[in-house]
Amino acid sequence: MAKTTIVVGVDGSENSARALAWCREVAPGLDAEVVAVHAHGLPSYTLPMYDVPAVATHEQEWRDEARRALEEEWIVPLGDVPHRALVVDGTPAHVLMQVADKEDAAMIVVGSRGRGGFAELLLGSVSHQLAHHTTRPLVIVPPEVR
Repeated sequence: MAKTTIVVGVDGSENSARALAWCREVAPGLDAEVVAVHAHGLPSYTLPMYDVPAVATHEQEWRDEARRALEEEWIVPLGDVPHRALVVDGTPAHVLMQVADKEDAAMIVVGSRGRGGFAELLLGSVSHQLAHHTTRPLVIVPPEVR
C-alpha cells in the first residue's frame, strides 16, 4: 500500500507554522509523509528598452536562503513526523497544486491569514485561489481564536 502524502505550504509565517502543527497532529494517524513546500517567486525586472524580464543577479542566493530557512527553521514544528522539504519556483497556489499532483497527495494544507471578506478577494490569497482551483481536498487552518 502506498504511503499517504500531505502537501503543506510553508513561508515562515505564523500561519504556516499553524498548518505544520496541524499536519504534525494528523499525519501519524494517517501514516502520512508531509511534503513541506515553499514557493519561491522569481523576482524579475523588466529592461525598459527591450520590455524583456531580467532575473535578479542574487536569485540563487535568495533561493539558497529560502531553502536553508525552510529546512533549518520553518519545518521545526513537524518534529519527528516523516517529511521532506521542497523549494519550487513559481506562485504559491500553482506550485502547491503542481506538487500535490506530482506526489498524488491526499490533501493540501495551508494556513489562513484570517482576513476574509473583501480584503481577501483583493489580496488574492493562496487559500482563496486553492479553494477555487484545486481538485484535491484542501485544509485551511484558521488563525488562533483569542
